[in-house]
Amino acid sequence: MTELPDRLSNDPSSPFYDEALLQQGIGIKFKGVEKTNVEEYCVSEGWVRVSVGKSLDRRGKPLTLKLKGPVEPYLRTDDQK
Repeated sequence: MTELPDRLSNDPSSPFYDEALLQQGIGIKFKGVEKTNVEEYCVSEGWVRVSVGKSLDRRGKPLTLKLKGPVEPYLRTDDQK
């Protein structure tokens, strides 16, 4: 089983980006609820960064909102993708 990192981002310019791991499929449960719009997470600090609609910032990246609470990342299986 692959050990999931404490922090992971889906932004290629981030130092926490891991393409190989993202290709496997990562699921995030935040406060016990499945989230599909997570841009970045940190388990030890207890937060997720979620995209807000389809709005973009001035650099063309999605606008995000940082939410605090318990974060549970997991590897998705083929039937969950």
